[in-house]
Amino acid sequence: MSEVTDRLDSKEEVELAKAAQRCIVSALDHSRAVNIAIVAEGAENIEDAPQLKLPPKVLRLFADMLGSLAQGKAVAIMPKELDVTTQEAAMFLNVSRPYLVRLLDEGKIPFHKVGTHRRIRFEDVVAYKEARRQASHKALQELADQAQELDMGY
Repeated sequence: MSEVTDRLDSKEEVELAKAAQRCIVSALDHSRAVNIAIVAEGAENIEDAPQLKLPPKVLRLFADMLGSLAQGKAVAIMPKELDVTTQEAAMFLNVSRPYLVRLLDEGKIPFHKVGTHRRIRFEDVVAYKEARRQASHKALQELADQAQELDMGY
């Protein structure tokens, strides 16, 4: 699987990530700003700095990534069109490989074979994870609603 995974190593890097995330989120909240200036360390004139023009969706992705890194989480970026192995998909879903294979055999996640090996589109793995998250959220909401109806004090 072609990916870049990294964590921040120092408290200084964590603080820089938090500051950058706040800056991006603030820019997105207050305007349609899409320019980011790349300023060299010790540069005196910010107007001469190279500028990147980025769509707001990309800036939101950067903000989310910076937030995760600042929380000490590893971040992986990969194209959704990528095919993954059963082991890679199982790791992404945080389940065992045999459990994932059972999901594939039951038709809950589409797959194709390359020779004798199963391959799964990463997009399908992400879709399954999101569907599972939504089903959990719905079940939790139903339990909360039921507790309210029964006046259980929740």
